[in-house]
Amino acid sequence: MSMTHGLTAWRARGRMMEVAGRRVFALAEGSGETLVVLHGFPTSSHDFDEALPILRERFRVVLHDHPGFGLSEKPERYSYSFFEQTDVALGVWKQLGVERAHVIAHDYGTSIATELVARRERGLLPIELASVTLCNGSVHVELSQLTTIQKLLVNRFTGPAMQRLGNRRIFARQMRAIVGNPQSLSDDRIDCMWQALDHDDGRLRTHAISQYQGERRRFWDRWIGALTRLDLPAHILWGRRDPVAVPAIAETLASEIPNARLTWLEDLGHYPMVEAPERWARAALGFY
Repeated sequence: MSMTHGLTAWRARGRMMEVAGRRVFALAEGSGETLVVLHGFPTSSHDFDEALPILRERFRVVLHDHPGFGLSEKPERYSYSFFEQTDVALGVWKQLGVERAHVIAHDYGTSIATELVARRERGLLPIELASVTLCNGSVHVELSQLTTIQKLLVNRFTGPAMQRLGNRRIFARQMRAIVGNPQSLSDDRIDCMWQALDHDDGRLRTHAISQYQGERRRFWDRWIGALTRLDLPAHILWGRRDPVAVPAIAETLASEIPNARLTWLEDLGHYPMVEAPERWARAALGFY
């Protein structure tokens, strides 16, 4: 399948890196303090393409695709554990000279952010965190409202079949069901998202990657506990109309993270940086 112009242009702006024996796509633009961005499931760093011009007004912005996602390698034999994904993120940042960074994390990426916070608390983090922004992620997995497709993908009996049956039409319907306004996702945007997912057999990794739901339960105390003791500036930036990472998660995070700021994007859903990129980016920058 040939890539859309948008995804091809995105690839040309970044580069492939070798990190922990894996090929990882990364992109860095802008200057000043560093802002690292952790994208969500099942999409890629390309979700931030329209927000990036605004973010780089203030920051050197570093993005990458986690292994199994987007333009990065999608190995069949890989743990797809948040612990290993965090190691890869740190490897990318080391190669790009990141020593201190603000973090913005969305969806799946929020659990990588919480692992960064947990390592920092234990004195095991090789970089300095300046702040943490969490955006529409189900770190409080007990409060999340998984879609039917998500439930089928994570199941060890139905997951392998679901990933083989996935196609663009089903994907488009699912994505438009979790945003505030279905019309905010154009056909071109859906094409980019789907092709980033399907690239290099990525569709056939979605069952393995979906096991992250179990990790969120097993390591709840490690990750949520670290958040409750966080002594950094923290921002909860949330599309209120998210039917998956529901508003109760944002409210809980804002109440348990010391001095956290909560910003609602009232009419947006699970992908606010795609639905209204300028508004989302301005809200993100407003925190700093």
